[in-house]
Amino acid sequence: MRIGELSQRTGVSVRSLRYYEQKHMLASERTPGGHREYPEAAVDRVILIQQLLAAGLSGDKIANILPCMRDHDGGPAETATPWLVEQLEAERARIDCSIRDLRRTRAVLDEVITTAAG
Repeated sequence: MRIGELSQRTGVSVRSLRYYEQKHMLASERTPGGHREYPEAAVDRVILIQQLLAAGLSGDKIANILPCMRDHDGGPAETATPWLVEQLEAERARIDCSIRDLRRTRAVLDEVITTAAG
């Protein structure tokens, strides 16, 4: 599929898709006319990239971990290095901290709502 179709199917801008490719998070082949051509699996890859970005991971970190993640097409994944596992564990700890903070904030907001409605 061409870049415009991938953009339409994923809701991600063409500019972002080019950025993902520049960062080696996404790969395409070139047609004889020089147009990018993406495989069907690129849709799932872009959605995964979006999820990881939403979780707060940087483009560089995502580029490092994507080779270690199995694609939906069943292709083999590379083994993560100890350094990468450490980085992923640190990201998980950061996300866990954010979740705890959000739960505390929600609890405070619930108290304010209860008081205001009371």
